[in-house]
Amino acid sequence: MTVTYYRAEDFEQIAPQLIEVYAEVYEREAADDPFFTVERFTERLRAHASRPRWGCAFGDVDGEPVGYAYGFARTASYDWHGLITPAPADQLVETDTRTFALCEVMVRAPWRGTGIAHTLHEELMSHRVEERSHLLVEQEHPRVRALYERWGYVPMGVMQPYPDSPRYDSLIRPLV
Repeated sequence: MTVTYYRAEDFEQIAPQLIEVYAEVYEREAADDPFFTVERFTERLRAHASRPRWGCAFGDVDGEPVGYAYGFARTASYDWHGLITPAPADQLVETDTRTFALCEVMVRAPWRGTGIAHTLHEELMSHRVEERSHLLVEQEHPRVRALYERWGYVPMGVMQPYPDSPRYDSLIRPLV
């Protein structure tokens, strides 16, 4: 597998492939829940890519996309909207370099269970200057949460970042 790191200035070049992989990976969810449609994902993806220090680790095998991980840097003005459970105040303080928001880690079905998700995650993290990484995992996916916990993430609370989104377990992991 070849992993390429992309930045915001590369977004338009890579966006069609990101959307294509998402459409395949989330096909079932999108059929049942408007939040997961390709259109809604594309809106979120474009919003994320416009945020500071957006980065994406994209994997392919012989030119065929297999998956990616992407996210952006939280700014000092981030307000932790959607946090349902209380968290210690010191965990909610942001600077422009404290938290990397890991938005997506996804791998196409034929390559799942091969370690590719971890490889993409670690490549993405190797480019980060932030102190910690934060991600959300659907509460209905305990196996995925367990995977992230094996990667060093610990629970922070529960979030619902959009009114029509599922509730997510909020996890953090130090990067430095």
